[in-house]
Amino acid sequence: MKPEYIKYLVCPKCEADVVIKEKTKESAGRIESGLIECQKCSAVYEIINFIPRFVPKENYASSFGLEWNLHSKTQYDSYSGLNCSEKRFFEETKWSRNLKDKIILEAGSGSGRFTEQAASTGAFVISADYSNAVEANYKSNGNKENVFIVQADIYSLPFKKQLFDKLFCIGVIQHTPDPYKAFMALPQYLKNNGKLVIDVYKKTLSVYLAAKYYVRPLTKNMNADKLYKYTKKYVDFMWPIANIIRRIPKIGPKINWALCIADYSQLGLKGKMLKEWTYLDTFDMLSPRFDYPQTLKTVEKWLQDAKLSDIDVHYGYNGIEARGTKKL
Repeated sequence: MKPEYIKYLVCPKCEADVVIKEKTKESAGRIESGLIECQKCSAVYEIINFIPRFVPKENYASSFGLEWNLHSKTQYDSYSGLNCSEKRFFEETKWSRNLKDKIILEAGSGSGRFTEQAASTGAFVISADYSNAVEANYKSNGNKENVFIVQADIYSLPFKKQLFDKLFCIGVIQHTPDPYKAFMALPQYLKNNGKLVIDVYKKTLSVYLAAKYYVRPLTKNMNADKLYKYTKKYVDFMWPIANIIRRIPKIGPKINWALCIADYSQLGLKGKMLKEWTYLDTFDMLSPRFDYPQTLKTVEKWLQDAKLSDIDVHYGYNGIEARGTKKL
């Protein structure tokens, strides 16, 4: 991290200002390793590999750290040759492509596919994730002048209140222990008139007919490395069958999804690239410790409880998309 970024941080325990206590190693004007200390409660946090760390090394999101470090580039547009991340980011947020002089908070970054898109607007992007997927994100985006990457807990983010003009949380909330609590923790970080965007899996009868919810009781607590190996073996075994099924007009890919074979052939992916996405998202279906879909009515109530205005909740990319504006 750059030393001047300390101004954005507070202690997640007591919300007091923090200072850089020690710079163990520096490189090109950035702190590679060191310590951050709270000026009030004296709590100390490490900087490791240029990233401030405010969470335990082992946590409920460890499987995400594994998948995003193994697939650090899989879903990047520059790698896949598609514009999926760009399209989804701007269509979900409905934000301008020119956000210079704005500050954006990304709550839950994964490998950083949307960090890249947010940074492309010219805004200053502070990107946080609970898992060590921050390592993958830093490799791709950490050297950008307008990106600051932090490992932090969504329930107690180490940032100053009312700091951000915009906040997005894509593909995250359903994988937290308490989705309502996770959502309600976010609006406090927005300025007046700040914009918030989230998405969450949808809770419908058809969702619960999917095989993943019958398999997950066996997989969600498995060792992540072992599960990833089993996932690859399953995909390899099913691949010839999946190739036949996806040729069924209109419903082929949906059948594959129901069989726990993540199928993105409708995006134009083929061959090794398609299989790489299948490895990633099949593991992503089975590995999270928590997976809590929501209804439109429930998500709308979240935004109402947070006293947001301009509320817009509807079905979208990841199931349900929601947008709102903070008004003091």
